[in-house]
Amino acid sequence: MRFLLAAIVVAALGWFGYWFIGQHSLQTAFSSWLDARRIEGWVAETSDLRIQGFPNRFDIGFSDLMLADPETGLAWQAPFFQILMLSYRPNHAIAVWPEEQLIATPVEKYRVQSNDMRASLVIAPDTRLAPERGTLTAEFLRITPAGRPDDTTALSALTLAAERQEGTRYRLGLSAEGLTLSPQWRARLDPQDRLPGQISGLHADLDVTFDKPWDRTAIEQSRPQPTAIRLSLADAKWGQLHLQAAGAVTVTDEGFPEGEITLKARNWRDMLELATASGALPQSLAQTLESGLSLIAQMNGNPQTLDVPLTFRNGRTLLGPIPLGPAPVLRLR
Repeated sequence: MRFLLAAIVVAALGWFGYWFIGQHSLQTAFSSWLDARRIEGWVAETSDLRIQGFPNRFDIGFSDLMLADPETGLAWQAPFFQILMLSYRPNHAIAVWPEEQLIATPVEKYRVQSNDMRASLVIAPDTRLAPERGTLTAEFLRITPAGRPDDTTALSALTLAAERQEGTRYRLGLSAEGLTLSPQWRARLDPQDRLPGQISGLHADLDVTFDKPWDRTAIEQSRPQPTAIRLSLADAKWGQLHLQAAGAVTVTDEGFPEGEITLKARNWRDMLELATASGALPQSLAQTLESGLSLIAQMNGNPQTLDVPLTFRNGRTLLGPIPLGPAPVLRLR
């Protein structure tokens, strides 16, 4: 009996010591990380860094957190941010965002609001902190440019998922429901107000290979850059418009895609008309494009559905045989 009691006491003291050593290590690690960013010229401030949760959790809480990278012009500000971990499984973290936060880019500042934004993240158990898999979810997400409170873009639900496959290849998934465009974007994309108020669904499944793994250096040094993209399926529905895409491209050192994405567009003439009315497609090119695509659609047997390759080659973009202009640059800031 005395031996059992002694064993329990020793185990309790051992766990007590483990938790406080872990708490001190985490406190030191996060404080040192913020100090290192400030030395590099960042703004990296928090009014309080507190770790609680004894005995089975490490609940890390930041108050009045602000991070700003002068090289990219990106900044993030939040009244609080939490990282929650089980003390016996510290490589699995739950991140919790506040209902309102501020994100600044070199172009504009945005207020981001959500009812429940959180992420589950499993990290490799080493000092590089490379994510192995993660899922971010948000409900009733609203994004508003600073100074324009009536120009909000909203989502009913958002899910982003990522899983490391092998080497530097990652599988990514996106699901967005109930996308309501801001009045500015709505007027630009649908000036005649012919489509429903919401884009009912947007889904994507793809694999992306980067030039280096995503780990702590992605924040501290430079972002990994894509070298190859395989799109299994992207699917978007907006009223009677339905667009699907699949294919694969490689990415050059300059960031230009090289390869082919097959597009399947239902009611494609309406899409073309919207692109022309919004100014995204020059009127001078619209007639040529419609004539060429009409021939392709008729050859496929259904004039209302277009099945055509979107080709990226030598820094240019072609839709079927028709040149559209320069290819996009796929570089992460």
